[in-house]
Amino acid sequence: MNLGWLINLRLLLDVLFAFGLGVLLFSRVKEPRTLWLLRGYLFLVSLAWFVQRFANLPITSKLVDALVLACSLSLAILWQGELRRLMELLGTGRLAVIFGNPQKEFQANESTVAQLTDAAGRLSQNRRGALIVLDMGSDLRPEDFLYPGIPIDAHFSTELLLNLFASDTPLHDGAVLVKGNRIISAGVILPLSRQGISRYGTRHLAALGITERFDRCICVVVSEETGTLSLANQGRIERPITSSRLLDLLKELMGKSANNQSSKSNLTTLSTSKGVSFTNEGQVSNSTGNFDPSINESESLK
Repeated sequence: MNLGWLINLRLLLDVLFAFGLGVLLFSRVKEPRTLWLLRGYLFLVSLAWFVQRFANLPITSKLVDALVLACSLSLAILWQGELRRLMELLGTGRLAVIFGNPQKEFQANESTVAQLTDAAGRLSQNRRGALIVLDMGSDLRPEDFLYPGIPIDAHFSTELLLNLFASDTPLHDGAVLVKGNRIISAGVILPLSRQGISRYGTRHLAALGITERFDRCICVVVSEETGTLSLANQGRIERPITSSRLLDLLKELMGKSANNQSSKSNLTTLSTSKGVSFTNEGQVSNSTGNFDPSINESESLK
């Protein structure tokens, strides 16, 4: 009697842990195609478990196991960046990032958002190149960058941001990292994206690269050549945008980050109402389906 009760308890715990892991995985996946792949993979795993436990079908069991192994290898290749990020988070003990529960230090107030928009607008008018990384819960660390830059750790202000991107300062070539209401570091060198190499300059490739790896950070980019404002999120970029549009996007994205990470709507849905949409390759098109000619701009960091 006790043995049967123990077996039932183990089975119940097994199902509960598997269910919790599945809920965690589905809550962290936002792209529909990735969600379909994950559903299919979990279905195969469930089928393999059912056949092994309840059906005496050795040949079918071997075939299903081989299929699960092949799918596991395929997903490991497709999601190598995500799996690497997961292992990094587990190795550094950043469990809050995995469970989507960032601390208050990542929440920016309305004053910071307004000052950031004002600084970006003034940089755009003066055609001073800039790259601003806003950490909304990814808990970016120095090891996440090619070069961590120079520590600043100062309260955010328009004047400080303008000074950091002045052309005669040694830190203007890199990115500025912002967490919540503080500027953490400047002169940060970001990993570059491999998409759109022929279309974008170094700043835009850096913005795409960091937002591809970390889903809870966004990048504001100011083109040094044309003064164009851009916003990158989840490996996609919207450009060109006005200062008022930038303010609306920042309020939407950062507001959702502050409200328990209810960020299931992405930049695609935000831009559709304005007649701008993203493509899978990071290109930008208008409501008629014609690509924005400004994406052929050639920009590089000086």
